[in-house]
Amino acid sequence: MDILTIVEGIGEAPAAALLGLLTGIVFGVAAQRSRFCLRAAAVEFARGRLGPRVAVWLLCFSTAVVWVQGAELLGFLRVEEARMMAITGSWSGAIIGGLVFGVGMVLARGCPGRLLVLASSGNLRSVVSGLIFAVVAQMSLKGVLAPLRDRLAGFWVTGGGRNLDLIEWSGLPRQSGLALGIAIAMLALYLARRNRIGVSTLVFASGVGFAVALGWISTYALSQVSFDPVTISSVTFSGPSATTLMFFLEPVRVLEFDVGLVPGVVIGAGLSALLSGQFQFEGFENESNMRRAMTGALLMGFGAMLAGGCSIGAGVTGGSIFAGTAWLALFAMWVGAVATDFAIDQRGGTTAAA
Repeated sequence: MDILTIVEGIGEAPAAALLGLLTGIVFGVAAQRSRFCLRAAAVEFARGRLGPRVAVWLLCFSTAVVWVQGAELLGFLRVEEARMMAITGSWSGAIIGGLVFGVGMVLARGCPGRLLVLASSGNLRSVVSGLIFAVVAQMSLKGVLAPLRDRLAGFWVTGGGRNLDLIEWSGLPRQSGLALGIAIAMLALYLARRNRIGVSTLVFASGVGFAVALGWISTYALSQVSFDPVTISSVTFSGPSATTLMFFLEPVRVLEFDVGLVPGVVIGAGLSALLSGQFQFEGFENESNMRRAMTGALLMGFGAMLAGGCSIGAGVTGGSIFAGTAWLALFAMWVGAVATDFAIDQRGGTTAAA
């Protein structure tokens, strides 16, 4: 069944939500089984190791790049039509927001995607942190924090009313994006072999990257057959978390890709945890950990909205289409996370476990 058949059968808005749901399920299953998390990879790197978490993150990232760039070369996607690429980007937002997000990610002991997966597996700490993240993201998008976000984002923006396409800017052929993705994948596989990572973990890590590509390709396909304009986007948890929260709070509900994405992740991760025997209820260890997690979630909510996306939205989804501000935000997230681990956790003797 193709996209046109789905649209004709259930309508454009429900079709968008269905695509988001399916993308979320794939992401949820893959992320739960691979334990994918940027925070874990950054902390591992900060402690002088290129271990399994780094390998999993690199494989996810490279898989997304390979699938997305390959899809564009084959005509299944036009990255210049993606919302992230079609609007003005913010260099200052990417730097400041990325740093703030990186700090919050370490304090909360998980990136938003990982927190959502853990919450779906019975982790009550992640439920609380995820709700705070969603509320602060909404406050930063349309609430009391929006003026501050706009001011910081306006300090330094991209020219021409669009984001910067790094491949186009570099003057390299379009195939160079695919080549870089393959090179990163080879590095990831080398690290995976050195760290004796099992085949199933590698498959599921690749599945996270595939989910990102699935989102891009499916929303682009939907835009080609829809009468109304469709936002071409993919997996991210800053905007969708806020959108999903408001969907259940507001009397007038609008179905879209974002609304299906978050429930899809919950379903996929929850079922995966149940079937693998990993579902169990966990809470905060003490009051200090609760304060730390809540502070981290608050910082991530504002930082993600300022940076133009979270560790998934900017780091993998935006990185896969070579949006300039997304790559800068990703770098800033790594810097913020590594610096926070050095300054707080390593001095305090905190373990690196997520």
